[in-house]
Amino acid sequence: MVRPLRMPRPRRTGPSAGHPPGPGFDVVMIGSGLGIYALTRAFHEEYGVVSTVVAANAPAPMHRSITCTVHEPSAGGDEGRLAALLEIAGARPAGRPALLLCNNDAHVEFIARHAEVLGEHYLIRVPDLPTVNLLADKASFAELCQQHRISIPETVVVDFRAGQLPAVGELPFDFPVVAKPAVGGPHAQIRMPGKKKVYFLQDRTELKDLLDRLHTAGFRDRFVLQELIPGDDTAMRSITAYRDARGTVSLLASATVLLEEHTPEALGRPAAMITKDFPEQLEQARILLDATGYVGFANVDIKEDPRDRSQRFLEINPRIGRNNYYVTGAGANVARFMVEDAIHGRTPTPVVGLPSILYSIVPTWLLRRYVLDPAQRAQLREVARRRTVNPWDYPAEGLWMRGYAQAVRLNHVRKFRKHYPKPSATGF
Repeated sequence: MVRPLRMPRPRRTGPSAGHPPGPGFDVVMIGSGLGIYALTRAFHEEYGVVSTVVAANAPAPMHRSITCTVHEPSAGGDEGRLAALLEIAGARPAGRPALLLCNNDAHVEFIARHAEVLGEHYLIRVPDLPTVNLLADKASFAELCQQHRISIPETVVVDFRAGQLPAVGELPFDFPVVAKPAVGGPHAQIRMPGKKKVYFLQDRTELKDLLDRLHTAGFRDRFVLQELIPGDDTAMRSITAYRDARGTVSLLASATVLLEEHTPEALGRPAAMITKDFPEQLEQARILLDATGYVGFANVDIKEDPRDRSQRFLEINPRIGRNNYYVTGAGANVARFMVEDAIHGRTPTPVVGLPSILYSIVPTWLLRRYVLDPAQRAQLREVARRRTVNPWDYPAEGLWMRGYAQAVRLNHVRKFRKHYPKPSATGF
């Protein structure tokens, strides 16, 4: 069992907080949006680095932020992205190290596929392609968890790869059920009416309809059917980890989710969390990372089953996750773990567990509407008074970015009114 190393009380960092100018390395990131901005902010806070972000059609905040500059590829797809990265590498000073990061499954796969050529110019810390494929495949992930006696929801795999409409017999669990692609890529490529990231099916008629639509749309991969674990958003848990090139898991942090996003395209993304230690699940995450020879950041989704209080592992994402700023905001700046590993070639004192803070991208008054349990409401009030962090609220940014942070909060109010106006016992 791991013993949590308590972090000191978070302090504000940044280029003006005693960091020498010019850390001696550069940072390049692929992608845009909140998950990337949170990383550029972390590097800016800790080292004063202005990251280069490689992204086509990057949103305005990436162009306006002091934490990064945007480099738009001249061509689309993987070829354009690779050319842009090589162009950036060719323009950099010889011998100056550069880190390459991303925060998207497809971008992780891209880096893993091109690791040989990119590794000549960048320091890379992502899992190799076989490991990415193993963890990205929810069917294979279920088998891995079973091998290590880690609890997961009951699972049935439906295989479309033969090109025929698969038959599904009697399920070993009751409706409603959760249905989702085993791997996101093939599902993302099809066009289908009613397409969603995750499907919640009330009965066998809805299941048959979904399978028919998938087959008609040309889906030719595997789909996973899982029992729906009861409980609302507050039953969700999130783990953020980093395993370095020497095989040491130097970061294990966790939080309990208070509220998730509910728009169709963002369903399941944490909108608010409170950091909390889950020692047994942190150790289980370590076991899975060690078993696969993992390298880099990982994000683990878990749900507590109220029927027996077991913690069911749902998936490991081969990236740090969109909500990663809860770790930095609690005092364990995520940039430090990769810099210590890749730049300095050493393992810092491992961090296991964090002080209690509230991470939220929605207004606190809105959040309180969706937290129904009296004990959790009391904890929310206490922790929110002590420390609340929002990745968009970076004091070093200018007025435009501060206004944008406020606009994001108000936009979430609109989204929740439309897609999840009242809390429910299941979160749906």
